[in-house]
Amino acid sequence: MSLAGRRVVLGVCGSIAAYKVVQVARDLTQAGATVDVLMTPGATRFVTPLTFQTLTRRPVISDPWQDWTDDVQGHISLGEQAEVMLVAPATAQTLARLALGMAEDIVSLTALATYAPLVIAPAMNYHMWEHPATQEHVRRLEERGATFVLPERGVLASGAVGEGRLVSPETIVGAVRWRLGRGRVLAGKKVVVTAGGAREHLDPVRYIGNGSSGRMGYALAQAAIDEGADTTLVSANVELPPPWGARVLIAVSAADVLRSTHEACADADALLMAAAVSDYTPVSPSASKLKKHGGELTLQLAETEDVLASLRRDGLVKVGFAAETDNLLENARGKLARKGLDLIVANDAAATIGAAEADVAIIGADGVLEQTGLVPKEAAAEKVVAALVRTLASRKTTG
Repeated sequence: MSLAGRRVVLGVCGSIAAYKVVQVARDLTQAGATVDVLMTPGATRFVTPLTFQTLTRRPVISDPWQDWTDDVQGHISLGEQAEVMLVAPATAQTLARLALGMAEDIVSLTALATYAPLVIAPAMNYHMWEHPATQEHVRRLEERGATFVLPERGVLASGAVGEGRLVSPETIVGAVRWRLGRGRVLAGKKVVVTAGGAREHLDPVRYIGNGSSGRMGYALAQAAIDEGADTTLVSANVELPPPWGARVLIAVSAADVLRSTHEACADADALLMAAAVSDYTPVSPSASKLKKHGGELTLQLAETEDVLASLRRDGLVKVGFAAETDNLLENARGKLARKGLDLIVANDAAATIGAAEADVAIIGADGVLEQTGLVPKEAAAEKVVAALVRTLASRKTTG
C-alpha cells in the first residue's frame, strides 16, 4: 500500500466531529502508516485517548510535558519524524493558533515544530466557519502551503444546516495520500485515466452498455496520485467516490469518452485506458421511448471511433486494457501492436468485469512483463502504475 511505513502525526481537536476521526486513525494504521495521535484537552472530552491508542497501537499524547526523555523530546521529536501532519477536526480556535503561530497545546506546539506539510480538515458551526477572521486564517495557512479538506454543507451538531460539517474519513485519508505523493516519482507528470463503462442510448431510458464498475480505473487513478502524478480521471457512469485530488471529467457515451480523453491528453505524459468503451452505437436513437409492437426490433449500429488508435501524439505513453473471453494473450498482443501501445493489461472479461479482484497480465513489446495472480484491483493497479513508471523512465533514458 502507498501508506506502508509512512509517518503521520494526527492532531485531534475539541469538536464533536472527533468521533469521525477515530475511523481516520484506524484506516491510516491499517494501510500501514505509523500514526502518532495528539489530542487537545477539549478533544479528550469527546473521545478518550485510549480509543486512539487501541486502534493505532501507539501512545497518545495530550500533555505537552508528557513522555519527555533524553531520546524522545515530545513535540520536537514528533515534528522531526512526521512526513505529514493532519489536523482533524480543526476547530476555529486551532485554525487561529496555527495561523498566528500560537503554541498553547500539544497540537499547535507540534505544528510549529515541524517542517512536514499540513493537511487540515476543519469542522465547526457555519457562523464560525464563515466569520472573516476564520477565513483570513485559512488564507494565511494556504499561502504557507497547507492543504485544506474543506468542510461540507449539512446538518451540524447544533441542528442548524450550513457549511461546517467535517468531511468523510475516506476523503480525509485521500487528502493525506495525495499530500504524501507530492514528492514521489511521478511528481510533475500528467497522467490521464479513463474508467467505467460507456452507454449508447437506444432511447431516453434504454442503452447498450456493459457491467464495468469503474473500480479498476479508479484504483489506477489513486495509484497514480500516490506516486505524485497530476491525475485527470475520465469517468463514465461510475458510482464510486473519485480519489481526492483527481480532476474529474464526466462522460456517458463513447463519443463523450473520446472527446474528454483527447482534451485531457493534449499535454499529458501518459494515458491509462481502463474504460470499457462501446464498439458500436445506434445510428438513429429514438427521441421517445420505444414500445413493443408485437414483432422483432431491428437496430442499426455503427462502429464508434477507437479512442486509443485515434491518439497519435508523440511522447504520450499509452497503456491499454484487453478484457477478453478467449485467446487472452494472443488477442492482447494483437491490440498492443494494432493500436500502437506501450503496454497492455490483459484480463479475463467474464471473471473481472464488476468484480473486486483481478488476475492481470501486464504485456509489453517483449512479452508478458508480470502476471499478478488474483489480487484486489487496488493491488493490481499499483502493479500497472509501477510498470508505467518503468516505461516512462526507460523512454527518458533512451531519449
